[in-house]
Amino acid sequence: MRKFLAILKARNLELFRDKATWIWNVIFPAILVVIIALIFNDQDSSFFKVGLINGDSPNITAFKNTEYIQFIDYETVQEALSKLKYHQLDMVLNGAENKYWVNESAPKSYLVEKILLGVQKTVAFIKAVVTGDQIRYLDWVLPGILGINIANNALNGVGMVMVRYRKNGVLKRLGATPLSAFDFLAAQVISRFFILIIVSVCLFFAMDMIFDILVRGSYGLLLLIASLGSMSLISLGLLFASRTNSEEVAVGFLNLIILPMVFLSGVWFSLEGAPVFVQKLALIFPLTHMLNAARGVMLDGAGLMQILPEILTLSGMTLGFLIIASVRFKWGEDY
Repeated sequence: MRKFLAILKARNLELFRDKATWIWNVIFPAILVVIIALIFNDQDSSFFKVGLINGDSPNITAFKNTEYIQFIDYETVQEALSKLKYHQLDMVLNGAENKYWVNESAPKSYLVEKILLGVQKTVAFIKAVVTGDQIRYLDWVLPGILGINIANNALNGVGMVMVRYRKNGVLKRLGATPLSAFDFLAAQVISRFFILIIVSVCLFFAMDMIFDILVRGSYGLLLLIASLGSMSLISLGLLFASRTNSEEVAVGFLNLIILPMVFLSGVWFSLEGAPVFVQKLALIFPLTHMLNAARGVMLDGAGLMQILPEILTLSGMTLGFLIIASVRFKWGEDY
């Protein structure tokens, strides 16, 4: 424990003295959130979205051929209605029962209903109504902005530091001490973890005070999700920097992780309606599970049991990455 605490203290002092780190961790994501709020806060998407139950029914063939409408298949009516309630869908349609649901507080629901009844004139549909407040794009995208900030600082902040230590011979000297690889890596994880959590919590509440961010679930669960997501991403950064001493190679590896996560983990847009293989591929990234759980709590009011699969996945990823990084870790240069 003394060895672990000594390394932890040294790493924390290094972070606190690095002013550039604080600028990128705090100022940049705050500016990004403000820009997103100004640009997208009141803008509606230019596409209609309709959730389909039994979408292969011939009763709605003509409607499905309508342009500028995206049709998304759902297994259950309840799942689709939860999206309609918060304006994430404009209509839910059950093709087998000739029944549709609209949100009476959504202008797009009114327009899509007119299109349906105008196209399918020979079919008698049963109408049902749900109510719910609209979710702003800002409410939806804020977890993505904070998540990608955590991912970027976790991967680069830990991975590149490890490469620098190895290249400068710091790790080689530490290797001559009784310090184990697991103790050293664990100290790096804990040190960066506290920095990321403190910054993320401060940013979240600052944005909440300014923009009144929608949170239907528990703030405690959000903190748990952010903690597990940060730990898993930091451990992933350590995994890819556990051997190399080349900054160029390390940057390539880390970009190979970060760039796909930006597009596939749902940072800027939802993957609903995307090909199934793309949705499955996104599940290999910790950030995907982190954002799914966070949005479930914030937008849908999900409880612990609803997000338990994501929590278990993030915990397993953290442990797996850290163990593999410890096994692969080299104190000296990798020839």
